[in-house]
Amino acid sequence: MAFISFLGRLLFVSVFVLSAYQEFTEFGVDGGPAANNLKPKFSIFSKHVTAQTGIVVPHVDMKHLILGAIITKALGSLLFVFGSSFGAFLLLLHQAIASPILYDFYNYDADKKEFTQLFVKFTQSLALLGALLFFIGMKNSMPRRSSKKKATKAKTN
Repeated sequence: MAFISFLGRLLFVSVFVLSAYQEFTEFGVDGGPAANNLKPKFSIFSKHVTAQTGIVVPHVDMKHLILGAIITKALGSLLFVFGSSFGAFLLLLHQAIASPILYDFYNYDADKKEFTQLFVKFTQSLALLGALLFFIGMKNSMPRRSSKKKATKAKTN
């Protein structure tokens, strides 16, 4: 059963590992295509947050955001494969921050094709988020094994 659990975690993190690897190989000096794709979405997101909440989102260089995402996904995946709740928390943090920015379906009308595509990707991202929450919840609800020492029996002669 432990091997099946390990295999499941390995398959689960493959999404994050492959994404981090692709972003790493294409990184370059400016953050690569990921930074170029993220820049307009992050700009719209920060304007939306400022308009709705009044909180001004500080300027961040896109290559630093991409580098942070690569490190978070790689480290979180490595820890998660070995059953760490902290690894699951890192992946959860990445999903919670990246999903509303990358899959900005809320910027499109419901009858547009882009809305449907982004909404489907957003809900898939929510499914990953839910699986991570489930893992953290199960990990914290399982009783810890305590080391019980067996009482030694006295020899009778």
